[in-house]
Amino acid sequence: MQTYRYPPKETWKVLTARATSDYSDKLPVVEEVMQGIRIRGDAAVREFTAKFDKANISTLEVSDQELTGAESKIDPQLALAIRTAAGNIRAFHESQKLAVRMVETYPGVKCWQKNLPIESIGLYIPGGSAPLFSTVLMLALPALIAGCKGVILCTPPDPEGNIHPAILFAAKLCKVSKVFRIGGIQAIGAMALGTESVPRVHKIFGPGNSWVTAAKQYVSLNTCSIDMPAGPSELAVVADSSANPAFVASDLLSQAEHGPDSQVILVTTEESILDRVAAEVALQLEMLPRKKIAATSLAHSRLILLKNMEEVMEFINLYAPEHLILQTDDAERLAEKVTNAGSVFIGHWTPESAGDYASGTNHTLPTNGWARSVSGLNLDSFCKKITYQEITREGLEQLGPVIETMAAAELLEAHRNAVTIRLNTKK
Repeated sequence: MQTYRYPPKETWKVLTARATSDYSDKLPVVEEVMQGIRIRGDAAVREFTAKFDKANISTLEVSDQELTGAESKIDPQLALAIRTAAGNIRAFHESQKLAVRMVETYPGVKCWQKNLPIESIGLYIPGGSAPLFSTVLMLALPALIAGCKGVILCTPPDPEGNIHPAILFAAKLCKVSKVFRIGGIQAIGAMALGTESVPRVHKIFGPGNSWVTAAKQYVSLNTCSIDMPAGPSELAVVADSSANPAFVASDLLSQAEHGPDSQVILVTTEESILDRVAAEVALQLEMLPRKKIAATSLAHSRLILLKNMEEVMEFINLYAPEHLILQTDDAERLAEKVTNAGSVFIGHWTPESAGDYASGTNHTLPTNGWARSVSGLNLDSFCKKITYQEITREGLEQLGPVIETMAAAELLEAHRNAVTIRLNTKK
């Protein structure tokens, strides 16, 4: 990891920068796949699955029998863990439901807003180096709670055309409508455009590699909404003298093992913590099965020493991390100073892994600094908000002159007349 001791503020912009991702080189392939699916539907999806995933599949949709039988193929302890996590995730997202509140903004003028579910949702679940069955829970449960009726899921098959049973079990548990053995660009294209087998959806959710990200960006331009801008995983840890270096190192490595382009940062005011964490990272790294991936990530990760906690929090809010862990003796106080972060983990006993799996919060979070303006996935992500208003005759008589004056000033005579004609109509 790169170490910086008391870097001047004029260098912070560089220190908070991520590696930029340019997907322009992928667009020709993305366009080829999209055009093929648009014209040839299922046949194109099968062709690209054979080309990219080396899997020859005859049936795109996973059968009910496969879904029902998935639980018997996973360890009972894992099934119990998934059920427990699902209960916590459901409870947290259920709490996000909002009651309809009607407001009388003016005498005789009532306004209100309702959350309505997006009718059709597409979920993408990666299945490459690690089957992300936890992401099924994070995406499908809020969709279920929101009331989305058509929720489909795409995930890449192995060369034999099979899907990891834990993904299928989680999908069945979350009442996903249909599951398809499709991955990569072709999965995004099938959901965005629709085929003979795959229903067209209104919004696509889920992480993926750079090809999936490029495809999501492509369809978001004019075909289908997507969840949020996506990028590599990232984590920042704030630590003081009370922090356990082994805890800090384990948290840094938990994100570094996600992928070679992940980024982790430690920010501290203690020189001794800096050195002890570096030693612990080196020690724990040797024991990881994904050592090579984590080591590549650590090469562009950082250890930063600053003068005081005021500077530390200023740096953190500039960085706007996807995940932020506060391992300090005043973590709750520091949490109140956070203005930019996807999700905050408070205290020494709150590992980021808890949020990834089972505490209840959603692990689909903004990366690459988007936490400055974008929220992590929540119940609202699966809803559209519709506003309503109702005005009585007496209300329009009161508010009408205001509308007429404003419309006339904007030279929109038809707008003004829509009020005037009503006011001039006898009761």
